[in-house]
Amino acid sequence: MGQASVTVTLMGLTGIYPLHVEAGKRYLLDAQNRPFLIQGDAPWAIIGKLKREDVDSYFATRRQQGFNTALIELIDYKFSANPPNNAYNDPPFTRANDFSTPNEAYFAHAEYVIAKANEHGMLVLLTPAYLGYNGGDEGWYQVMSANGVTKLRAYGQYVANRFRAYDNIIWVQGGDYDAPDKTLARAVANGIRDVDTAGKWLQTYHGGRGTAALEFLNTTSDPWLTLNDIYTDSNSVVSEAYGQYAGSTMPFFLIEAGYENYDVDSAGVRTQAYQAVLSGAKGQVMGNVPIWPFGSGWQSALNSTGATTLAHLPELFTSTSIAWWNLVPDSNGTVLTSSPGSGSSRAAAARVNDGSAVLVFTPVSRTLTVDMTKLAGPRVSARWFNPATGGFATVSGSPFANTGSRSFAAPAGQDSVLVLQSQP
Repeated sequence: MGQASVTVTLMGLTGIYPLHVEAGKRYLLDAQNRPFLIQGDAPWAIIGKLKREDVDSYFATRRQQGFNTALIELIDYKFSANPPNNAYNDPPFTRANDFSTPNEAYFAHAEYVIAKANEHGMLVLLTPAYLGYNGGDEGWYQVMSANGVTKLRAYGQYVANRFRAYDNIIWVQGGDYDAPDKTLARAVANGIRDVDTAGKWLQTYHGGRGTAALEFLNTTSDPWLTLNDIYTDSNSVVSEAYGQYAGSTMPFFLIEAGYENYDVDSAGVRTQAYQAVLSGAKGQVMGNVPIWPFGSGWQSALNSTGATTLAHLPELFTSTSIAWWNLVPDSNGTVLTSSPGSGSSRAAAARVNDGSAVLVFTPVSRTLTVDMTKLAGPRVSARWFNPATGGFATVSGSPFANTGSRSFAAPAGQDSVLVLQSQP
């Protein structure tokens, strides 16, 4: 399959692949140098688990719901019906567990999935060899150790050549593990880089929970690492994001946190997403059980409340014309001066760098006190945005002067975003 030029429109946010980064800019750019916000889902096992008609259904639904990104394992070690074979029972290698013997039938189906994502204008965060939690039986770490660096680098070269026609890929090395032998993931990454000499594709690393890519690796030893990410639990999104924002200007995104129907509910899914984006991340990936392993009931789970209401996140920016790529997280508490709370109930605030807007997300009803002088003004409109419905409600008395501090009581019983925008 070849690749046509694809444009993705996501609630007014558009992108033409491939994506790239520029020094000093904290966000992703598309091929026409426009900011790109990751709005992702984690169908990890789609290549191993689904046949083509179900692949079609998945991408059509997610695209209609406003997603533009999918996090996928290229080769699944454990969760397919007959692992590591795909839904058509094709093994990834013609000799079991031998990375030097890729099976064309398997990778042809993988190409179908990548091409179908591309057809729907979706980016694929593609994990070429998922290491597995703690290097155990969920992933390939032990097998990769047995294969060695030479075979793994050749495998990286193979997948780069096999999918070189597709611009809608960001490679995700690692996989839920801070591997003690870093040479294994590096080998695959360097194999891809051997082929992609122009640097068309970005690459990142998915480590253990609580470890950002730039905390595990560095760009001196790993020049292929061109995109950062954070992997958190539902209690640590803001703190992890603040740490990465302070440590480097390399763009980062929330690659994984709590999963809907597993350790968070729909409000928790939204909380993680809004906390991430207002704390410096340039996008986020949600997860859902049973979607990620495509277990029983996955078709109905496509319409989960978490998935359907996340579409309102990019809507917030397009409906207000707020330049999300210029948001600066309020990590020192100079904008939101009241106590933000902690953990999964923590409020997150950000200010557009020219003072045109301030956004404050709170997952619970609380009073938010804002230093109004941080807005350019001279007047400031104030509205509440409901992440569950996408609706706005004007704050009584709005607009206000951009002087002093002002307290805003969030609506009861819901997560909310306080939207403050400067007016002439």
